[in-house]
Amino acid sequence: MHLSKRLDLFEDEVFAKINERRQELERKGRDIIDLSVGTPDFEPAHHVIEALRAAAADPASWRYALHDTPELKDAVCGYYERRFGVEGITPDMVMGCRGTQEGLVPLAEALVDPGDLVLIPDPCYPIFRGSAVLAGATPWFYPLVAEHGFLPYVAGIPDEVADRARYMLVSLPANPVGSVGTPEVYREIIDFARTHDILIIHDNAYSDIVFDGPAGGSFLSYPGALDVGVEFLSLSKSFDVTGARLSFLVGRPDVVAAAYKIRSQYDFGTFLPEQAAAVACLEGPFEGVERQRMLYQERRDALCDGLEAIGWERPNAHGTMFVWGRLPHGRRDSWDFVLELMDRAGVVLTPGASFGEHGEGYVRFALVVPPARLREACERIAAAGM
Repeated sequence: MHLSKRLDLFEDEVFAKINERRQELERKGRDIIDLSVGTPDFEPAHHVIEALRAAAADPASWRYALHDTPELKDAVCGYYERRFGVEGITPDMVMGCRGTQEGLVPLAEALVDPGDLVLIPDPCYPIFRGSAVLAGATPWFYPLVAEHGFLPYVAGIPDEVADRARYMLVSLPANPVGSVGTPEVYREIIDFARTHDILIIHDNAYSDIVFDGPAGGSFLSYPGALDVGVEFLSLSKSFDVTGARLSFLVGRPDVVAAAYKIRSQYDFGTFLPEQAAAVACLEGPFEGVERQRMLYQERRDALCDGLEAIGWERPNAHGTMFVWGRLPHGRRDSWDFVLELMDRAGVVLTPGASFGEHGEGYVRFALVVPPARLREACERIAAAGM
C-alpha cells in the first residue's frame, strides 16, 4: 500500500512520545507529576453542564447540525461587545469550529496556494506550522525571544519577506512563551499588515488568563484590526470545556465565508448540545472565570517562586496556563533534559524544542496541579540536581 508523502512533513506527536515514557514509569509504581499537557483540572460551571444536558435530552438535537444556530452566533456577537467592547460584530462574521486547531486548517486552505509564504511565530503551538504546511504554504518563522519580551517584533521581518506573505499568525497571550500583547505591539502589527497587505490571524485562547495587570482583551478591539484580520476565540481554557472543542473564527466576513466554504466540504457542524453549552458559556454568569484566573496566578507564583529559589532564572509567565522556563546551567538540550528529569524526579515537562528552533534551551510547565504539588515538583527538581 502506498502512503502519502504528506506524512513525511510531520514528526511523531510530541505528547505521544512523552506519554509513552510516563506510562512506563507509572507501571513501575512511580509517582509522576505531569506538567506537560495543558488540560485544565478545573470543572465546567454547573449552568454549562445543565445546558448541554437539557439539549441532549431533546431528540431533535441529535440531527445533523448543518450550521451554527442563530442563538449561537448572536451569543458570540454579544460576547464580543460585552467582554471586549468590540461593536459591529455581526453573524456573517462568525463561524463555529471544533477547536481552533481544526479551524486553522480550512482557514489556511482558503487563504493560500501551494508555495505561498506565511509568517509563523517561533516558538509556537505546533498546529500553526502544521496547518500552513497542510495547505502547501511555506512558513517563514519570526522569532519570539527574550530580547523583545517574547513578543512579535515586526521590524525584524525583512520587507521582501513581508511583501510575499499571505498571512501572519499571531497568538497573544502566547503559548508556550507566556507573553501578553500590549497596545503598542498590536498597533505595530496592524500597521505592518496594512503596509504589506497581509491578513492577520490572531489566536485568542487565553484572554481570561492574564496576570499582574489589566484583563486580557481581543485583537479585534484595536482600531483597524477588523480591516486586516480575523481572530479565533476559544472557550476551552476560560470555561474548562476542552473536550467539547468549542471555538469560533471571528472577523472579516469575506475571510470567514472563504473558510466556511472549505470547512463545509468535510464537516457537518458542531453537535447541537455542544452549541447550547457554548451559548451558556458566552452568556454567563462569569464569576467563575475571574476566580479561576486568580487560582492560576496563585499556581504561577508557587512555581516561579519555587524555581527561582532552587537557582533557575525566573521564568517568563505573564499569561496563559503555562510557564516558559530557561534551562539551568546554560543547557541547550531540552529533549534530553525532559527525559532525564522524568527518570530522576518523576516530573514531566514539554521540551521547548518541540515548539520550534527558538524554543531550544527552554521547557514548558503547565499549571494543571495545585500550588502544593507545584512546590513539590520544584523540590524534586532540586533533589535531582537539575
